[in-house]
Amino acid sequence: MQVLPGGRWKHPETGHWFNGRGRPVAPPDLIALLQTRQTKVVLAAAHLNHDPTVNRLRNLRALCQRCHLLHDRVYHLAQRRLTFRRRLAFGDFFEGPYRIGVTLDETGTG
Repeated sequence: MQVLPGGRWKHPETGHWFNGRGRPVAPPDLIALLQTRQTKVVLAAAHLNHDPTVNRLRNLRALCQRCHLLHDRVYHLAQRRLTFRRRLAFGDFFEGPYRIGVTLDETGTG
């Protein structure tokens, strides 16, 4: 599949161009066509209600990896926040409170 840096892509069978949301757009000009790159699309099964225990066909959708990440964006942001807070908590537990923005000198005392 041909893809432009801004997210526009060309449907391999019809030759029509679409934006990052899957809406039809005008074909790019010649200068933009020079920036196209060929990519391989890998499909992933997405749970529409974000619950992986519900595997009914009406709850599943085959999405490309980019669309799947966009679909699960809120979940991934929440997981990132939990991971960051967990790392801070483990650091506090083992090494004392983090001092963000402070580097240790050669003696290791701060």
